[in-house]
Amino acid sequence: MQDEINALRATPVAPRQLFINGKWVEPAEGKRHRVISPLDGTELTTIAEAGPADIDAAVAAARAAFDRGVWSRAAPAERKRVLLKLAGLIEQHALELAVLGTRDNGTEISMSLRAEPGSAAGTFRYYAEAIDKVYGEIAPTPDNVLGLIHREPAGVVGIIVPWNFPLMIGSWKLAPALAAGNSVVVKPPEPASLSLLRLTELAAEAGLPEGVLNVTTGRGSVAGEAIARHMDIDVLAFTGSGPVGRRLLEASAQSNLKRVYLELGGKSPNIVFADAPDLDKAAKAAVNGVFRNCGQVCIAGTRLLVQNTVAEEFTARVVAATRALKLGDPLDMATEVGAVSSATQLSQNLGFVEGALREGAECLTGGERLREETGGFYMAPAVFGGVTEAMTLFREEVFGPVLAVTTFEDEAEAARLANATSFGLAAGVWTGNLSTAHRMVRAVGSGLVHVNCYGGSDITVPLGGVKQSGFGKDKSLHAFDKFTNLKSAWIQL
Repeated sequence: MQDEINALRATPVAPRQLFINGKWVEPAEGKRHRVISPLDGTELTTIAEAGPADIDAAVAAARAAFDRGVWSRAAPAERKRVLLKLAGLIEQHALELAVLGTRDNGTEISMSLRAEPGSAAGTFRYYAEAIDKVYGEIAPTPDNVLGLIHREPAGVVGIIVPWNFPLMIGSWKLAPALAAGNSVVVKPPEPASLSLLRLTELAAEAGLPEGVLNVTTGRGSVAGEAIARHMDIDVLAFTGSGPVGRRLLEASAQSNLKRVYLELGGKSPNIVFADAPDLDKAAKAAVNGVFRNCGQVCIAGTRLLVQNTVAEEFTARVVAATRALKLGDPLDMATEVGAVSSATQLSQNLGFVEGALREGAECLTGGERLREETGGFYMAPAVFGGVTEAMTLFREEVFGPVLAVTTFEDEAEAARLANATSFGLAAGVWTGNLSTAHRMVRAVGSGLVHVNCYGGSDITVPLGGVKQSGFGKDKSLHAFDKFTNLKSAWIQL
């Protein structure tokens, strides 16, 4: 496999256009964006920058396709056939997609294969199979009335995708939106658009009708803003930062009150009790749960809360496991920690390290820039001890390879510390006591709580946050709720 990866690494990437109404087109204003690879800091290719006129064209194409009914009124079996074919094509081109994504955003290839095309194929297959298994309802009415509850596609859906796992997270939104019969306008992330653009080609090959899927690359401040303010988009789904999420809500309020669903990241606690059944397993899982994809994971367990009676021993295991990680070339299958996505993100991460030191936290390992001679953006995973809840590192999302370790005395303090942030996306609990596990699942304010593991939940359960981690669920059958409308029929018999 490594030889195939090396061959794909050397393949030039042609400049990419916008995909509107089934055709690749140049942006109306002729602007383009340089794609810089985090592997070596070189220009990989250029992508088109959509402007307001391009968004108008994409939305018009999506609306026309929706109104024609070529997809929105197609039989569920037909939509299922097309999306299953797309899932198969993703699997067929999995290595190509994974290498393209790694060159684009620096994710280590061993993880990219599983998390990007692997997840995307499974997601499209799941929602394809679900299409003809989601029923309407009959209301409990008097004998002289028939009450029917229909589930209909919402219309035109706007999707704005983040740069950390564009293919996986994009598919979490695209697959249920398309399965439900909607037409879609997608804005991929500026630094990591290439895998979604390739997915677009595969969708056309699978038989998705013209105008149903439109992809408009470009800047969030221009293309994203135009999508958020567009009067003919019915639903907007977004994963990204809190400040951008707030702007999208404002844009909805100032335009057509489109429904907006936000997944805004987190500051997830990973809580280790002294009675955890296997401290070594917990330590390795804690390290993988924060440092995979160089810490650029929404649910990353960036706050490690350890019961004080085992804190010294457990922290030593975490530091040892961190130092054992192999950081290197993201396209080497042996690499466990790849590159930070961009020079800007690397600078931000290093700034958090400097801030933590100023505030009195102790750097136990890592935190420095590495492999600078390659021209790429690499950073040694950092573990900080002595982190208190007053420190910035405890409260703010870093979105990089930086772990904050804090100790607690008992279950009550663990729950209080876990909830002492404005976020509530994910959490982990390690304990051998079933009652403790159940109590902590209820006590921790987050949308997902892992018990004696961290990460790995599949498509069958929803993912989404509470508090300032946003609202609305990706994954599972609950994702259909975002992209469908309920219509009641009250029929006098």
